[in-house]
Amino acid sequence: MIRFGLLFSLSASLGAQSLAVRADLLHTSVGPAIRDGIVLIQDGRIMAVGRAADVKLPEGTVVHRAKVAVPGLVDGRSTVGLSGLLNQPHDQDQLEGSAPIQPELRAIDAYNGRDLLVGYLRSLGITTVHTGHGPGALISGQTFVIKTHATEVTQGVVKTQAMVAATLGDGARSREAGKAPGTRAKQIAMLRAELVAAQEYARKLKEAEKGKEPARDLRKETLVQVLRKELPLLATAHRAQDILSLLRLAQEFNLDIVLDGGAEASLVLAELKAAKVSVILHPTMSRTFGELENASLETAARLQAAGIPFSFQSGFEGYVPKTRVVLWEGAMAAANGLAFDQALQALTITPAKLLGIADRVGSLEKGKDGDVALFDGDPFEFTTHCVGTIINGVMVSRGEETRGPVR
Repeated sequence: MIRFGLLFSLSASLGAQSLAVRADLLHTSVGPAIRDGIVLIQDGRIMAVGRAADVKLPEGTVVHRAKVAVPGLVDGRSTVGLSGLLNQPHDQDQLEGSAPIQPELRAIDAYNGRDLLVGYLRSLGITTVHTGHGPGALISGQTFVIKTHATEVTQGVVKTQAMVAATLGDGARSREAGKAPGTRAKQIAMLRAELVAAQEYARKLKEAEKGKEPARDLRKETLVQVLRKELPLLATAHRAQDILSLLRLAQEFNLDIVLDGGAEASLVLAELKAAKVSVILHPTMSRTFGELENASLETAARLQAAGIPFSFQSGFEGYVPKTRVVLWEGAMAAANGLAFDQALQALTITPAKLLGIADRVGSLEKGKDGDVALFDGDPFEFTTHCVGTIINGVMVSRGEETRGPVR
């Protein structure tokens, strides 16, 4: 493991390679699969995609072969890099418990790209993660987007600020008797009060004479970004009643929202579609108890049938190994109503669009980042292995992290 870490650091420091991936079956996520397809990558960018017979490779191009190749996978919602492998207080930074509302907390300030869980996801073809503060507080903080090859946070940031993470329902109730929020009504009242205060702060900033602006307030500044639709509100909600409360709050303040979780989303499909809300679906293999008692393996297929954009996520587990793998989440959905292409899109181009980064990742197209995942068979089959992960035109993993126990 240490040997691989040194090798990876060396390859990353050398800069992007000129290479090609040739696959028996190449999935681009934006069109039909290409048999005997090839992706040419130079200086970290995709230069050509097509049939091997139609793409001329420059002399000296290194060619990697695979049975199947797909765009680098995008994890729609995670806490990896903040929630670490060891499950001990020193590597658990995904939730700050000192106050129920803390939108000013930045995920980029806590991310640890050297955590073994990041490498584990990378070895399974996940090249981009939307990660940060997790569910469990009314507003827990911000999220951001980063490539999984980055050991130092500044090396791979795709978006410094992505969304502001909130939670409605049982997950945001205070665990201390008599401490707010203790009920659903109190949760919405507290959120409304914070948004109103942010509106007033924005008004004072606009009307103040130069040099007489109100003192900086990091909490209000972040919520002003939400009010201005510069940052979406990423709200974890599972019960239908909480989802509907979220929709009403969004309408009241004209917010851009993304539903995270949505175990009972199938009960409010019409309302979600009318509000044009995208869903980052609860991990398909979540344990179905408590608020997730009505979660279903078929929810993804129902969202697809209703025309509601959705993506998969690894989410957050309260026990080791602290993360799931979106590849397997997609596989479970593909076995329960989704077509292969639909499941793959929910792991690639759909989350890229949802996160506003589809100009760089999510599909194999000329001009995009050279991120490719290589497999020795159908990616959704349990016996298949990820045999290579390429990020920005560099082979950063050959699956080493999955060939033994993660420790």
